[in-house]
Amino acid sequence: MPEMTYRDAINLALKEEMRRDKKVVVYGEDVALYEGAFKVTRGLLSEFGELRVRDCPISENTIVGVAVGAAMAGVRPVAELMTVNFALLAMDQIVNHMAKVRYMFGGQTSVPMVIRMPGGGGSQLGAQHSQSLESYFMHCPGMLVAYPATPADAKGLLKSSIRTDNPVIFLEHELLYNSKGEVPEDPEHLVPFGKASIMRAGDAVTLIGYGRMSILCLQAAQLLEKEGVSCEVIDLRTLTPLDSETFLSSVSKTGRAVVVEECWRNAGLGGDIASRIYERCFDTLLAPVRRISGLDVPMPYSRKIEKVCIPQVEGIVQGVRDLLNESY
Repeated sequence: MPEMTYRDAINLALKEEMRRDKKVVVYGEDVALYEGAFKVTRGLLSEFGELRVRDCPISENTIVGVAVGAAMAGVRPVAELMTVNFALLAMDQIVNHMAKVRYMFGGQTSVPMVIRMPGGGGSQLGAQHSQSLESYFMHCPGMLVAYPATPADAKGLLKSSIRTDNPVIFLEHELLYNSKGEVPEDPEHLVPFGKASIMRAGDAVTLIGYGRMSILCLQAAQLLEKEGVSCEVIDLRTLTPLDSETFLSSVSKTGRAVVVEECWRNAGLGGDIASRIYERCFDTLLAPVRRISGLDVPMPYSRKIEKVCIPQVEGIVQGVRDLLNESY
């Protein structure tokens, strides 16, 4: 399989799906002439033309609203918001329309659309441009939420997102765009929703992450292996639906779990995962579930302080060490 960046894998998925289905269109700010703020839509305008790749005004509420209407009319829009932070300006369209139209019309219409949004911290972009808002979208029923960690999954999940008749929130971490990995050339390479990936097998502790945090968990597991600690790494891949069975089976085997999330700890995804583990694996747990989360503060601009606010490999390694010294 060829190796490519996370950015190029998403670009390839868009091109393949637009070639496959003429109903697939791309909307967003600077996605056409400028080819995207992160160059993910590079080459789309030249190949597919301005009727299918449209630059939009700086109005996220309008971009999403137009995509909802187009999807109801039979088009398959892929709307790009320049960052997930700007989704807050479109939450009425996302929560009250995109997620609910199919339900409110009794299934007489569907909303086959995708909203692509880069996000996450670590780039010194300040408090208003460094947020991880995945739990906002997970809390609202009626839409799927994907957060791939690898180039292969980025391609496969985006293709699955475009083909489903359900609305999809597709999250991409900005610091993953230049990461590389093998990507299947098969244009039918699809990654299903609701199926987590076991990135690394182990028997001492289960590390559960998603997006960039899965990559950090993998790096932490490699370091811990040198200390004789065998970590199983679970990449959730999709947050709605959430594949509970994979991480519950893993925790039942290892007896210990560390959940790593970049979002704020308060009402974060980690609390939900920990609750599911306690409900199903309590009798097999050897120690309390440990959560490693982003700090409950607005993201600082200072690089050194920003690093403290986001989970790091060193913190995950230390968290596992501390957990191994705990017991009920």
